Amino acid sequence: MTDSVRTVGHSMYEAFNARDIAAAETIFSADFVSHPLGTTGVESVRKAWAGLHATFPDVQILVEDMLVDGDRVAVRTTMHGIPAGSGGHALPTMMEIFRVQDGRIAELWGMSTLNRADR
Repeated sequence: MTDSVRTVGHSMYEAFNARDIAAAETIFSADFVSHPLGTTGVESVRKAWAGLHATFPDVQILVEDMLVDGDRVAVRTTMHGIPAGSGGHALPTMMEIFRVQDGRIAELWGMSTLNRADR
């Protein structure tokens, strides 16, 4: 199970980086819940990805660490292609935990330093 759960996680970031918004249909469950955004459904993922790509056309997410425990995955990523803040801050970082059910991401929790990068 660990390998299949890990594969789903990598698929999410690969699809995001490839601008393959349609792949969200096969990566996220129909009733997907994003706790940070307070949204449900795959359409909310497509809108969030499209918005981030529009705001930062060169954005790429690099997986730094991925830990799998049963059906849950914890991931630390860095976001590249986002202009540095005025103080030369480090790359924005995200920490996400998601739960995989039936081969798809069903729930996600997370936080990022993206808003802090421009301070």
